[in-house]
Amino acid sequence: MQTLIIKILAFFNAINTWFFTPIDSLIEKLPFNEWILDAIIDSLHMLPFLFFIFVFIEVIEYFYSEKMTELAKYSKKAGPLAGSLAASFPQCGFSVIASTLYTKRLITKGTLLAVYLSTSDEAIPVIMSDPSKIHLVVPLLITKIIIALIAGYTIDLIPNINKETGDTAGCVDDHIDEEGCCKHHINKKRKRDLFLHPLEHTINVFIFILVITLGLNYLVEIIGGEEHLGEYFLNDSILQPIITAIIGLIPNCAISIAITLMYLKGAIGFGAVISGLCSSAGLGLLVLLKRNKPFKDTIAIISMLLSISIISGIIIHIVYN
Repeated sequence: MQTLIIKILAFFNAINTWFFTPIDSLIEKLPFNEWILDAIIDSLHMLPFLFFIFVFIEVIEYFYSEKMTELAKYSKKAGPLAGSLAASFPQCGFSVIASTLYTKRLITKGTLLAVYLSTSDEAIPVIMSDPSKIHLVVPLLITKIIIALIAGYTIDLIPNINKETGDTAGCVDDHIDEEGCCKHHINKKRKRDLFLHPLEHTINVFIFILVITLGLNYLVEIIGGEEHLGEYFLNDSILQPIITAIIGLIPNCAISIAITLMYLKGAIGFGAVISGLCSSAGLGLLVLLKRNKPFKDTIAIISMLLSISIISGIIIHIVYN
């Protein structure tokens, strides 16, 4: 299956390269430094892939998001499994949905954390927009799902961890009215959004990628090559997974994009990208901070998310080294 996807993306990449060849020639004539031109060209080449991937994601969300929500809500003991598998699909709203369900006490802490740990925000689309890197998707997803499953079930098995809030306590109304990325209302499905939301999302992500790539290319320029990038970001240090996990808590898709691009450039290792993407729960954390009561319960959840992300990243870092 993965080989077939690689072949399909390679085919589209060939068409993409052919299409952008005259555009690249014009860009290369601009009076800018080479590292700036390379960033512009690399980012532009991602546009068609990003749009195609986001349209595909939007279609899946349009037809199946409610089913995934119901699955997470009513799966009971299978909650962490259902939540981690659903969240591993690169959608932009499931962490928001999970946070809302938790604030209404319709899912457990274990299920919520399994969703947070498994979701990858923009990481998968960014990796898939470069066909030569698609082989990295499966190891990354499987690793995050395994971490989410272990953490989710362990947390739910700890006596009294859900006692204070209770799985069935709280509001009976389970209506979800939250915003995802790009001010996109998760519960309001409109057919025009099948095109407009992916287009808006593609533009936003493209801007993030361009800005981050410009920064990384400039850094490569001043340190004398990509081979030194890892050394600049403490590639052999156990501190790296700790730093990326803390940064990953920032609820913005630009963070997951930055962490992913740094991994693809060789600036950070596999342990660091896992810890950073595990803690990167996106807008779900904002919903939790805004709506969950009591506040100490929210702090406890964020602390567990950060701790699990750091420990997982350090273990992977040690194994890889």
